[in-house]
Amino acid sequence: MGGLKLSVHPLFFPLGLYYALTGRILVFVVFTLTAVVHELGHSLKAAAAGYRLDKIVLTPFGAVVKGDIKGLNPTDEIKIALAGPAVNFAVGTAFVALWWIFPETYAYTDVAATANFSLAAINLLPAYPLDGGRVLYALIQGAKGEKVATVTAKVTGAVLGAAFCALFVFSLFSSANFTVLFFAAFILFGAFSDKGAGKYVKTYFSLSDERLKKGLRVKSFAISANAPVKKLLALSDGEAINRAEVYENGVFLTEIGQEEINAIIEKGGLYEKIGDYL
Repeated sequence: MGGLKLSVHPLFFPLGLYYALTGRILVFVVFTLTAVVHELGHSLKAAAAGYRLDKIVLTPFGAVVKGDIKGLNPTDEIKIALAGPAVNFAVGTAFVALWWIFPETYAYTDVAATANFSLAAINLLPAYPLDGGRVLYALIQGAKGEKVATVTAKVTGAVLGAAFCALFVFSLFSSANFTVLFFAAFILFGAFSDKGAGKYVKTYFSLSDERLKKGLRVKSFAISANAPVKKLLALSDGEAINRAEVYENGVFLTEIGQEEINAIIEKGGLYEKIGDYL
């Protein structure tokens, strides 16, 4: 299956230090945990499309996916991008519902609710690598191509970054908001950094002797030869040996084992028919 790599954005620790020095370290910890929940939304949606997360980048404003999602069409990329904010919004709404039933819990959960709603809203801004930026990139890529999408993403990020810099300057005349400054730096960093820092990659299934010594479950399922390869990926279990009965128009064609499934995954385009590789 391959290991999941975790890296930390250069601004993550400075912002954490700032929150610690201002006596708000608990808020920072809650936002960090909320970012992990946010990333869980991305990962689950990607897994449904037959992809796993190759790298998590923990940033000051959420754990985001950076880089291209190779082989994914714009529609699926948008669904994966929006899954993170959707999970945060759902969790935040659950806390609000909890307050109606048990009002006394408000004092203990208000920070968590605020963190979830805030991260959901922030990540919908159309600035790369935020989820809103990924949606913008995918929409333009589908209509105008990758080059135009890349330029648009960088320009939009630069404009938003400059706007937040201006907002920080205005805050100096009342109460300086350094969180806004960190966010502006984060947006500008994303606008001009390399897009290839992380990606979703195809899920592969290892049959190493080391794994087999521990014992593996065998998962069997049926699928149509006309189904796309990504559906085969979605039904396969990375912690089991997979076997698939393939049918066409309700008639049994063949059974494929894990090695054949791996071969189809390696050769096949996500949206091509499984039957093309039998």
